[in-house]
Amino acid sequence: MMKDVVLLHTLTTGTGWSPSPMCPHEILDNIPDVRDGLTRIERIVLYVLRETQRERNGRAVPTAMLYGRVLEHITISEDELQSSLDRLGVK
Repeated sequence: MMKDVVLLHTLTTGTGWSPSPMCPHEILDNIPDVRDGLTRIERIVLYVLRETQRERNGRAVPTAMLYGRVLEHITISEDELQSSLDRLGVK
């Protein structure tokens, strides 16, 4: 089991062995889903973005508002949110 965690850590972060392996939820947050290639974080960001756009009658969602609402679901830094938005092609 420990070897699997270290291997996944190496694959997801590009680093070598670490004495403190990642938590299972951190591993799952960074592995793309087989069905569509989205990570858990990207899926949550898209869900929150869609719901917020519905509330705003289709208008654009400010990044600060999106960040606050995403934080209600997961703990993520501003940089992680921005890189997720960039990967998703959100403008």
